[in-house]
Amino acid sequence: MNYTFKKANISEIPVIWEILQQAIQKRKLEGSNQWQDGYPNPEVLKRDIEKKVGFVLTENETIVGYVAMLVNDEPEYENIEGQWITHKDYVVFHRVAISENHLGKGLAKKMMNFIESYALENHIYSIKADTNHDNDEMIAIFKKLGYQYCGTVCFRNSFRNAYEKVLEF
Repeated sequence: MNYTFKKANISEIPVIWEILQQAIQKRKLEGSNQWQDGYPNPEVLKRDIEKKVGFVLTENETIVGYVAMLVNDEPEYENIEGQWITHKDYVVFHRVAISENHLGKGLAKKMMNFIESYALENHIYSIKADTNHDNDEMIAIFKKLGYQYCGTVCFRNSFRNAYEKVLEF
């Protein structure tokens, strides 16, 4: 398969939103409160894309995943209960979602590899992310890819596990 990772555009919002709705429903069926409060939503996607931080993973020409990826832009990370490994520039990603028709192919991991490449190309050697305490799949991916647990951060009155990976250069 030919996979690409590129900035999303406004015309792709309906497809991206469908993928996110599938992920929201999956989290609900797993009994999680993650993404059950009206977030994310199409307005969040529109803001991501307008700010040029929304990215899609495509398989051939089909969008199979979405992520928002920012540089040094997560104010809540200043309030970590715990401690980050580094205090320099970092890439942070949010809203990872893979199409339900493409689950089980390792695409979240593939997308995170693209994120690492993006960071290195921009001379950034830290990636920070967070997930709900009960998102076992994402926690397993973090462990598999060498992310270290750093503490907790709070979003919309919900505590989330915070992770960091320091990249080799």
